Amino acid sequence: MKKKPTLEDAMEELAQLVKQLEDDQLPLEKALDLFEQGIKLSKYCHKCLDEAEKKIKILTADDKGEPLITDWDNE
Repeated sequence: MKKKPTLEDAMEELAQLVKQLEDDQLPLEKALDLFEQGIKLSKYCHKCLDEAEKKIKILTADDKGEPLITDWDNE
């Protein structure tokens, strides 16, 4: 079973794919393969971030499930 990458690993891999696509003179088929991998990684990263946002909303909700809104204190 393949272990899911961490968000950071996926973002690093995505950055490497983008660099390859920008720097190399790739054949069209290889470029399309890299682009497809990049789209999959991008969707995975968005999913991870969405899940993290949902957890934060749950963890910071009040007893009624409403988001807690407080002033930002710069001190």
